[in-house]
Amino acid sequence: MGMDRRKQDFEAKKLAKRLRRLAGQAIHDYRMIEAGDHVMVCLSGGKDSYTLLDLLLSLQQKAPVPFRLTAVNLDQKQPGFPAHVLPQYLAGRGVAFRIESQDTYSVVKRVIPEGKTLCSLCSRLRRGILYRVASEIGATKIALGHHCDDLLETFFLNLFYGGKLKAMPPKLVSDDGRHVVIRPLAYCRERDIAAYAQARGFPIIPCNLCGSQPNLQRQAVKEMLLEWEKRYPGRIESLFRSLQNVVPSHLADLRLFDFVNLRPSGTPQPEGDRAFDPEEFPQPVFAED
Repeated sequence: MGMDRRKQDFEAKKLAKRLRRLAGQAIHDYRMIEAGDHVMVCLSGGKDSYTLLDLLLSLQQKAPVPFRLTAVNLDQKQPGFPAHVLPQYLAGRGVAFRIESQDTYSVVKRVIPEGKTLCSLCSRLRRGILYRVASEIGATKIALGHHCDDLLETFFLNLFYGGKLKAMPPKLVSDDGRHVVIRPLAYCRERDIAAYAQARGFPIIPCNLCGSQPNLQRQAVKEMLLEWEKRYPGRIESLFRSLQNVVPSHLADLRLFDFVNLRPSGTPQPEGDRAFDPEEFPQPVFAED
């Protein structure tokens, strides 16, 4: 029994170290947090946002630059929402926080027909409120808990259903042009976050507004990625690397590359296309069934 406990503790520490390293690397690569930043951490009560806050608190202790954190939760007045959970947790951690109460639940339920997904309107309402709160508290960055799997799922949703090569960027300027939004968990896998949240014992609050509604398109993409990961180990990591290695000259977007005025330069291009040669890739590694 003691040996099992020691093994669990060892694995938990190793997992925490990996997640801190990946979050720190993403923050560094995209310069998400700079000296003097006031980071507003959007805390929903789910495993991702708890992990985000926990990792940022840990990184804050060893960061080469000083920055402040404020956790913000939007209480959307969902029936049965345990309003005491987050304030108790945040006070216990000594984290500055703000609970913003807005009855978006009633608005969404009134406007969206029964049986239709609520996520779109809910997201727009939530986004506008959080932008306002960020301005009111003087936040310079807004941190969201989206992870690697979220980014890839969004990429394939846009590819399959939207006709776009588009994902969630690790860092962006908000649609109102006034805020910088960051995703420090961009390099972290959902399975690791779930294991970390369980090991840390976060008081998870389920979303009864949209979380209980299946998004069939996203679920189909999620299942596809899970199947790929099972059959082809390493494919998810390769897919994510592809988001960081875009070659506009080898796509077909006239806005990104000037195909119209393309002319021979007379000099060899090491990264140029071998028009008559088939592309060669490493063979996939198959998992044992």
